[in-house]
Amino acid sequence: MSNVQPIDDIKHIIQRAKKGDTEAVAALYQQYAPIIYRYIAYRSPTTTDAEDLTAEVFLKMVEGLPAYRLTGVPFEAWLYRIAAARIADFYRRKKPVSELSESMTDSKPLPEEELQNLQEVEALRRVLQRFSEDEQNILILRFVERKSHKDVAEIIGKSVTAVKSAQHRALIQLAGLFGEEKVRHYLRGENE
Repeated sequence: MSNVQPIDDIKHIIQRAKKGDTEAVAALYQQYAPIIYRYIAYRSPTTTDAEDLTAEVFLKMVEGLPAYRLTGVPFEAWLYRIAAARIADFYRRKKPVSELSESMTDSKPLPEEELQNLQEVEALRRVLQRFSEDEQNILILRFVERKSHKDVAEIIGKSVTAVKSAQHRALIQLAGLFGEEKVRHYLRGENE
């Protein structure tokens, strides 16, 4: 995120939001909506579903803010957990759809770039369906969101060792699906 607020500012904004300050709630939304949307978009069948699920996450955030406690864990970890729960609920309610109707990018790319992006996202979605929910979360957070092992561990509530182990197993499985060369540099741990 390019507009990351300093930790003390976020804590202050959270405290204000907990008291019902709508400007603070809006600030939290502006700060975290793009990353939560991107996380959800790779796990949902259409951008419309991703938009709806993102809205649900922030409604749950507003509902849960009065009980939210600052514990030292990043606020975004709480939002990722809400997002993961919304995604799980979505798939329990609805059978997955494998069509992609809109572009997932914010800017307007050239038509050929848009087609390539759509094809890549669709291929990633199909491949991710072969993994467990935890493995999907780890792969998206590590390689799409570019989170560290420590950040991923905090977000999903597991140890760093468990995250590294699950990531390693998933990447070995990916190597089998795509051929060893495409994921070899990740297996060597060059993307910490």
